[in-house]
Amino acid sequence: EMQLVESGGGWVEVGGSLRLSCSASRVNLRYYCIAWFRQAPGKEREGVANIDSGGVTTYTDSVKGRFSIAKDSAKTTLYLQMNNLKPEDSGMYYCVAAYGANYCPPYWADFGVRGQGTQVTVSS
Repeated sequence: EMQLVESGGGWVEVGGSLRLSCSASRVNLRYYCIAWFRQAPGKEREGVANIDSGGVTTYTDSVKGRFSIAKDSAKTTLYLQMNNLKPEDSGMYYCVAAYGANYCPPYWADFGVRGQGTQVTVSS
């Protein structure tokens, strides 16, 4: 059974950076769309970034130019580099996966494999 484990969250000041990691076990991420979602208290869960099996990346507008998603060459770890962090970036960040070639589904419910999440707090 495929498992995803996130790490790298923490507390950072406004303008700071964090790099989240998502390690996959029992699977090669090459054949999956992998995405990061986040949810802040009292707010709806939202997709932050994704990368499809072909390496095409997509970002939500609020993080474009600040966040970068990438897979390592072994296709077992996904990263989310977050720069110039803002208080509104705070929340629980989840790594999720959906099997499929060159396609990323738009909704949380479409991702059958999900990690437990890692907390990001940006303090002003």
